[in-house]
Amino acid sequence: MYRAILPNGQLECHEYERDDEGVTLYSESGELLAFVPYASLEALLTEAAYTGDEPGVM
Repeated sequence: MYRAILPNGQLECHEYERDDEGVTLYSESGELLAFVPYASLEALLTEAAYTGDEPGVM
């Protein structure tokens, strides 16, 4: 599971694909959730980033 952090909130997704313009987010069933341009993407984190005392700690 991943979280795309945006200026106005966040989206959870199961998978993502990167290209030159941004990231495409997909649900667990493979459905398209959103396309997020890099200019609007603040971070793309795994769920492990939320389990430790510090971000990014597993």
